Amino acid sequence: MRAAILGNSGSGKSTLARWMASQADARLLDLDTVAWEPDKIAVPRSSPAASADVRQFCQSNANWIVEGCYASLVEVALQHRPRLIFMNPGEAQCLENCRARPWEPHKYKSKSEQDERLSMLLAWVSEYYSRSGDMSLAGHRGCFARYAGPKVELTAVPVMQPPAPELLACLD
Repeated sequence: MRAAILGNSGSGKSTLARWMASQADARLLDLDTVAWEPDKIAVPRSSPAASADVRQFCQSNANWIVEGCYASLVEVALQHRPRLIFMNPGEAQCLENCRARPWEPHKYKSKSEQDERLSMLLAWVSEYYSRSGDMSLAGHRGCFARYAGPKVELTAVPVMQPPAPELLACLD
């Protein structure tokens, strides 16, 4: 099983990716871990280096899930013909999810550091619908439209327990 999950911050990508990885015994790549320089706040890696890491991950694993908000990095994974899942539950749901998000130790040194940046994250989530580029609704819609492989757009938070039919189909 191979899947690439794309969507706004707070759309449920990470939650879905972790659930799918556990159900399918698949390796998981959070694209934040390759898009940014390690241990440096807000320092992006070069596009060729990040793309090379995604390519290497996809080639090195039989079963995998890639998730993130970077359309260009998802497109690298799409070269391996996974199922593309576009998480698009709407702004209100994304904002609610961000407010309820547990501490992400791979991104922040502490829960308090994460909480200090919440207002910035909420603004970023809201701007998704009007900005352009790789991490925008327009960029994600373009990526989704261009992909000729298996794909699905989820416009509501999927039910995982018990799994909704659309989730079970994603595990095939």
